[in-house]
Amino acid sequence: MNKSFANFADLASFIAAETGNQDRSSIYEGAFMEHDERAKLSPVDETEQLEMPDPEQARAAVEMVMATLFDVFRDTRLEAFASDLAWGFVNSFHVVAKRINDREDDAAKELGDLARTFDPSEIYASQLEEAQLLCQTLQGCRDAMECMRDHAAEVYRVETGRPYSPTRGSRVSRGVTASMIDARNYLAERARERREQFAPEGPVVAFSGGQIWDDHEMLWRGLDSIKARVPEMILATTAQTKGCDAIAQAWAAARGVKVILFRLDRRLGAKAAFVRNDRLLALKPVEAVICEGSGIQMNLAQKLRQSGVPLHVVKLDSQAQRPAPQRQQRSA
Repeated sequence: MNKSFANFADLASFIAAETGNQDRSSIYEGAFMEHDERAKLSPVDETEQLEMPDPEQARAAVEMVMATLFDVFRDTRLEAFASDLAWGFVNSFHVVAKRINDREDDAAKELGDLARTFDPSEIYASQLEEAQLLCQTLQGCRDAMECMRDHAAEVYRVETGRPYSPTRGSRVSRGVTASMIDARNYLAERARERREQFAPEGPVVAFSGGQIWDDHEMLWRGLDSIKARVPEMILATTAQTKGCDAIAQAWAAARGVKVILFRLDRRLGAKAAFVRNDRLLALKPVEAVICEGSGIQMNLAQKLRQSGVPLHVVKLDSQAQRPAPQRQQRSA
C-alpha cells in the first residue's frame, strides 16, 4: 500500500471509531419530502404528477456505490486511486446541485418580479402559482441532491480520512455535516441575502500547519478542547489538502463545525501566502492553533502574537512516536 494512502487509512479508522454509525434515514426523509403532489421543473414545462424517489432506496444506492468503489480496489494496486474515483462521484452530486441551485435562483428572481407587479387578473394568479411551484420543485430537487452529496461525502471522509471539498467555491450543507466555505465567498457574501449560509456568525478559530504530520489523534484532542470552550466556533484554515489542515478539516466534518477555507490566490504570485495570512487575521480570531511547518506558519504565528490572539504552537517533535514497522527476516 502507498505510504501516504496508508496514513489516510489509519486516520479513517480513527474517525470511524470517534464518530460511530449515524442513522441517516430521517435525514433522507426530510430531504426527499414532497410539499406538493404536482411538480414543475422549468418555466416551459407543464405541471406534472411526479413523485420523489423513495428516500430509503436513494440512501441505500449512495452507500452501495461508494462502498463498492472502495471495496473493489482495496488491497490491490489500484487502491491508491479509489479516493480519486470516489471524490469524482461526490463531486458529480455537488455539480448537479449547483446547477439546480442556479435555476432556482433564476426562478426566485422571476417570482419576485411577479410579486412586485400585482395584477388582480386570473392570468396573473396562474402565473404566480406556476412560478411558486417551480421554485418549490427546484428547491426540493436541490435538497435531495445535496442530501445524497453529503451522504456520499461522509462515506468518502470515513474511508479516506479527508473531508470532501470542491476544487473551487463553497460546499454549503443544510444537514448535519459541516459546511466548507471558500474564503472569497465568505468575504463577498457577508453583506448579502445569503449571509446565514455563506457567512455564518460565530467566533473564529484560526488553524494552520505543515503538510507533513502523523499524529492526528493529538490534533483532534486539541481541537476538541477548544470546541469545549468555544462551542459555536467556526474553523478558518489555510486550506492545504495534506497534513495538518486536512486533519483539521476532517475533525470539523466529524464534529459538524463550519470551515472557512483560505486558499492561495495564485494571481498574487510569491506574496500569495502572506496575503492569505493577513486575510485570515482580519477575521479577528478568538484563538489559534499553529503547527510547525514552513516560514508561512511562522509568519502567521508572529502576526497572531502581535495581535494578542491566544495562540497554541504545536511542534513536530511533540507528536506521539509511532513504532517502526518490523522487517521480515529472509530465511537462509
